[in-house]
Amino acid sequence: MCQATAYLARDGQERGGGQETLLKEIMQDVILLEATADGVRLSAFFEEPQTVRARIGRIDFLKHTITLVPELESDWPEPPQEG
Repeated sequence: MCQATAYLARDGQERGGGQETLLKEIMQDVILLEATADGVRLSAFFEEPQTVRARIGRIDFLKHTITLVPELESDWPEPPQEG
């Protein structure tokens, strides 16, 4: 099958003494990607479509990955609070 996995990227985070891109998986088995006025709409089998406020950063057809870049820093999901 040719479905892709979508990731949300965040550049410029320091980890281990260097700069790297952090990726958060947001959807597996993506079968349709649509650019909309609100961002990018992702559809997968057996799931509700999801719209992400982001732009397309890269699509790698060989690795079946979609990398999205948030429109605003505040669109990056916060890590879960431990408590």
